[in-house]
Amino acid sequence: MSFESAIPSPERPGLRVVGPVKYAAERQRLIVAEAHANGRVEVTDLARRFDVTGETIRRDLTVLERRGQVRRVHGGALPADAVAAAARHTPPLSHDGYAVQKRRIARRALEELPLGGTILLDGGTTTWALADALPEGGGLTVVTNNLAVAATVFAKGGYDLFLLGGRVRQPAGDAVGVWATEALADVCVDVAFLGTNGFSVDRGLTTPHESELVAKRAFVACAPRVVVLADSTKAGAVTFHRFASLHEVDLLITDTDLDEARADDFGAVGLEVVRA
Repeated sequence: MSFESAIPSPERPGLRVVGPVKYAAERQRLIVAEAHANGRVEVTDLARRFDVTGETIRRDLTVLERRGQVRRVHGGALPADAVAAAARHTPPLSHDGYAVQKRRIARRALEELPLGGTILLDGGTTTWALADALPEGGGLTVVTNNLAVAATVFAKGGYDLFLLGGRVRQPAGDAVGVWATEALADVCVDVAFLGTNGFSVDRGLTTPHESELVAKRAFVACAPRVVVLADSTKAGAVTFHRFASLHEVDLLITDTDLDEARADDFGAVGLEVVRA
């Protein structure tokens, strides 16, 4: 069988190689073609069809991943361009049951943007919604520690973007640790937009993650105005670490599912609440 006859086509979908392929380069070319044809390749299937060991196929996939042609996954690989396309077109809110409310919160938060100033965007789906809602060519300086937020702002253009470094926390994509906090030591922003896992009258703003606690405290400290973006499901919730008291927050933007009585409870302790 010739190599050309092994290339997938509309008439012959999939890889039809039977027997060893002498040259690694040719085998790797065929693997990429198979990945594009079927959307995925499996190590065991490729090893059987090429009559080579699974270790040989894994080495091929490692080479192809380094070239940016495939993305390794458990048991095989995906075509790299398909992975990138999925990342571009699947926003963090795509499977969020509270997406509509979070986008309303984000639209209201646009009113808090400083004219030609500097903002800090925390990680989280609601702060990402604000990043997504930013107008094209907005002329702001944006500081963030979140990869999804940074990618969204970068794609818009017209923003001076600063990405804080540090250990990236999975799966949130937030950079945390001393690299992030030390970078903020000499930074002053006009408005910090923060997310939270819970907000309550008694305990303030909380997060379950110790590493996130330190970063969020640094965010609060570097901004004269702190705006918290949180949907109403977070109201009354208390998680393990408190990163700010309500007195350190200037404005809470939430959704209309937070009833007036509870909003008044927060107002009674001095927190301005807007229900979008």
